[in-house]
Amino acid sequence: MRAIDRPVTEFELKFQIDPQQRAAVEAAVGRGRSHVARLRARYFDTADGALAAQRIVLRLRKEGRTWWQTAKAPGGTLLERHEHNVELPPASAREVPVPRIERHEGTPVGALVHDALRKAGHDPATVELVALYGTDVRRTTREMRTGDALVELAFDHGEVSAGERSHALCELEIELKSGSPRSMLELAHRWRNRYALWLDTVSKSARGERLARGARFGDPVKAEPPSLEDDTDDAAQVLCAVMKTCLSQILANACEVAAGSIAPEHVHQLRVGIRRLRTALREMGALAPSLIDPAWESALVTAFRALGRQRDRDHLLQEVQPRLEAVGAPPIDWADKVPPPAPADVVRNAEFQNALLGLVAATLPAEAADEDTAENPPAPPASARKPLRKQLSKLHRQVVRDGQRYEALEPHAQHRVRKRLKRLRYLGEFVAPLFGSRAAKRYLKKLEPAQDALGRHNDNAVAIAAYRDNTPHDGRSWFAVGWLSARQPASAAECRKALDEIAKAQPFWK
Repeated sequence: MRAIDRPVTEFELKFQIDPQQRAAVEAAVGRGRSHVARLRARYFDTADGALAAQRIVLRLRKEGRTWWQTAKAPGGTLLERHEHNVELPPASAREVPVPRIERHEGTPVGALVHDALRKAGHDPATVELVALYGTDVRRTTREMRTGDALVELAFDHGEVSAGERSHALCELEIELKSGSPRSMLELAHRWRNRYALWLDTVSKSARGERLARGARFGDPVKAEPPSLEDDTDDAAQVLCAVMKTCLSQILANACEVAAGSIAPEHVHQLRVGIRRLRTALREMGALAPSLIDPAWESALVTAFRALGRQRDRDHLLQEVQPRLEAVGAPPIDWADKVPPPAPADVVRNAEFQNALLGLVAATLPAEAADEDTAENPPAPPASARKPLRKQLSKLHRQVVRDGQRYEALEPHAQHRVRKRLKRLRYLGEFVAPLFGSRAAKRYLKKLEPAQDALGRHNDNAVAIAAYRDNTPHDGRSWFAVGWLSARQPASAAECRKALDEIAKAQPFWK
């Protein structure tokens, strides 16, 4: 057998294609010196899913008359993967070979495979692997130069199957073979706009794994802390790490929503990711302003508000109205209004997709400069801790100050307090490793009661406005306006008491 060592990490972008654009994309990839092949693959794991649990893929794929064994594992970012390929002996091309873990020994991905198996209680030398799902794809590929990068375009059309279940595939992959990732992203940006593509981070193996367990969509992805070392103080590195973790949450949930999921938790976690990213850009942007494109804010705000309309509507109809009817409120006839946009359309929107590509580019490692660094040495990195202390202190003071007079504030000002509190919480979570995670955890715990109280208060304020707007259409809406409004003073008092507790919290950044 022959091992082919590709780069330690594979960097590629994958896009879903609207059926109406399929022929155009296939024709565009097929221009010039392109190649068409049928790729049939089988994916293996232990019966208890030890590899899938660590997002590791073990695959046998037939390309022409040749079988290849491939192992893939997560890389440094959501769009990077470790990969190792082994060409199997020609004699095995006539039948499906048996996968062997030892074929990847001595490689980074091989070590990750061993660790995953041992973590699940398996001996890598004797573990039994089973075929769980497979793919059958017609792939058209073409290599091309763009800027200072060599990339491979791959148009895939076929299906992934597991038992009696199957899922159609129609995808475009753009993989960096050599050169600059940014040049590859510029090409991806042009293709996205030309053919109305949308980013997708769900691999064929992940789709197969879902089919095997009878699931259509993946689980909602919640926020994770950024990867920061205790001694990190480089401002640009800190901001980049925070942006990466926000982008990971956004991309994972956006892909499910774009694929058709209307599950409230997918939409909610997508909005959380957007809100966290907006907090990072607003509160930490001064750490490295060159990383940020001002155009992102408009795209993020538009998507956040459009997705929020669906959430507010669901909350009103599924929670508020039943609660009101339980205390004797009449049923309400709602005015016919333009329904909220479909969540999938919000995510596939060109402005939002272009912002995601821009964020991917911003979080890439810095490329080597062309000029002679001996004559033009780089400026020393800016410090992160000092400006972060200042920003945390400012938000803390504002929340405490407004908390003392919360009951006297107008509804829009009360909502501003809630948004400020969220920014304080998110910023605290982002930078906790820089100042001591244990102390940060104690401080952030003090914020939770206020967050909950202000959330309930704001939901009621939104509902009051919705019922009041509906009164010209159905006068029975006044019952809800009166009943909810009568409870707002007590709710505001509860918020003020919860905010008072934040004044007693010990700032962890001092």
